[in-house]
Amino acid sequence: MLAIGEADRKSADTAPAGFTMDKVTCFRVTPEMSKEGYIKRYGILPRVITSRYSDPDMSSYPSSLKVLEPKPFPKGTPSFEKKRAALLETLAEKVPAELRLSPEFFSSPPKDVSKVPVTCGILSPVEIDITEKYDAVGLAEAIAARKFTAVEVATAFSKRAIIAHQLTCCLTQWFMDEAIKRAQELDDYLEKTGTTVGPFHGVPVSIKEHLTIAGTYASYGSLASTLFSENDCHMVSLLRSMGAVFYCKTNQPQMIMHLESTSHHGRTLNPFNTDLSAGGSSGGEAALVAMKGSVLGVGTDIGGSIRGPAAFCGVYGYKTTSYVLPTKDFVASAFPAELNVVSSTGPFSRSLRDLDFFMSNIIDRKPWLVDQRVVPLPWTGLQTSARKPLRIGIIENDGFVEPQPPVKRAISWARTRLSDPKNSSLFEVKDFKPYNAAQAWKKIRRMYWPGAGKAAKEFVMSTGEPILELTEWGWKDAQSDGILDADQVNELRAERDKFRYEFVDSWNKQEVDIVIGPAFVGPASAHDTAFYWTYTSLWNLVDYPGVVVPTPIRVEGKEEYAPDYKPLSDECKHVKELWEKSSFEGAPITLQINARRYHDSDLFGALAMLKDVLELP
Repeated sequence: MLAIGEADRKSADTAPAGFTMDKVTCFRVTPEMSKEGYIKRYGILPRVITSRYSDPDMSSYPSSLKVLEPKPFPKGTPSFEKKRAALLETLAEKVPAELRLSPEFFSSPPKDVSKVPVTCGILSPVEIDITEKYDAVGLAEAIAARKFTAVEVATAFSKRAIIAHQLTCCLTQWFMDEAIKRAQELDDYLEKTGTTVGPFHGVPVSIKEHLTIAGTYASYGSLASTLFSENDCHMVSLLRSMGAVFYCKTNQPQMIMHLESTSHHGRTLNPFNTDLSAGGSSGGEAALVAMKGSVLGVGTDIGGSIRGPAAFCGVYGYKTTSYVLPTKDFVASAFPAELNVVSSTGPFSRSLRDLDFFMSNIIDRKPWLVDQRVVPLPWTGLQTSARKPLRIGIIENDGFVEPQPPVKRAISWARTRLSDPKNSSLFEVKDFKPYNAAQAWKKIRRMYWPGAGKAAKEFVMSTGEPILELTEWGWKDAQSDGILDADQVNELRAERDKFRYEFVDSWNKQEVDIVIGPAFVGPASAHDTAFYWTYTSLWNLVDYPGVVVPTPIRVEGKEEYAPDYKPLSDECKHVKELWEKSSFEGAPITLQINARRYHDSDLFGALAMLKDVLELP
């Protein structure tokens, strides 16, 4: 790794792809020197110094590329603002005039920007077809059949991605030239051999910021944590070996632990209502997939970071059971929270079969031979035989927070369809009550920050970066207890395991194969209000897999709570207040479907049964 800093100068001609700088100064990250060692030696943490566009006035105009920003990123120190401006300009300077939206557009943009890539005139009819009409499986087939070249596909998605970025601030890096170069190599290989290099041949794949791609930068969502990646992480390496084309990295929150993706790169917006969040921590991925600037993306999830954004943006998002997929060499994989709550990785997509395609091909490469944490489970996916009738538990609420009205409507829609008498031989539908969701929420919030957020806060602020509201809120419960010692962390582990045993006992008594319920307390949240992750974090605590699936349902006007509503908790009361304060018009509504720990293929077998009834694309 290389971090942008003040020692060991690296000349401009060796600056990494995706980062154009006249003068780059770096120091090498080695196992022998910790971040504390850097502070002691250099007096400051890793940071960006300069780019050829940096100047004393850049703090007031952070980038020459106009990006929608209904709620600006808070101001830091002048030094931070100058460095942030330089970083933003490294992306902006790569975007040619013909791929920029007109200045007139930004004078009065619509709230729903999801259709702008089609109407703005930047994409050709063929590029619109490529990005609109194909999923990843379909693209792979079309490229193999020579209907499209890999270069045509890489060009189309690179162009649509940078349009999407101007509308939603979903990207952190964009490297169209490198993508086209790789795509040309793939086209040449197909022309020469008559075969593809693998199942992903020519398929563009977007990657979350903290996953490492050789020749790009990765971070924890703060300026201080920006590191240069000399090598691919194992996940990226596997995808690359199968023919995937990488063209961008996507936004995430400050220090990754928000359900809203706001970082020094900017605030990611919801494509269907820019007054709303795209979710976090993989919000850039979800927004880009929803904007059809990506057909397949990779994120991570330790509290809802795949499922929350997928829910906010109305796309598929799959959190595996821990260690089903490789996470070797992800930046921030050695996270203190993982002493008790292990992060998972997984795909975003626009079709159910693409999730299965991703999983089957990654697992077919035996990732456990390189990442020894990966459990060597076979993958049968959508071909898995499911029990008939499938016993489905419906979660109306978790006993802690009542979902907002449109989510209740989606749950009712699903229950009605599944309970249709014509489906009685396929499904047995019953109520399901998650075990002690309030206790789960309290426990996991303490487990996330055993160090009370103290070191993380100092790290972020070392460059003059402001601490965001949701970052501070995430540490709140942990700060009251202070930094935990080893015995206290071990006690949390014992409490976690006890809760897991109690949870599975409750699951067994309720006799279900899967459960269907909310993915969040409501639709996408208004900016800076995604406080309660209870419907996703519960499944991280017990380490059960979950898939968020789209529905045809959208928020319509100002829907009302039931007349007999009574809050289940103070948090529940707050959720109702948040609903009444904002407009959520147009936001998509999704469902979350969960199965037992390490029953990931069984979950997909159930999804295959549910596909037609729930109108899953």
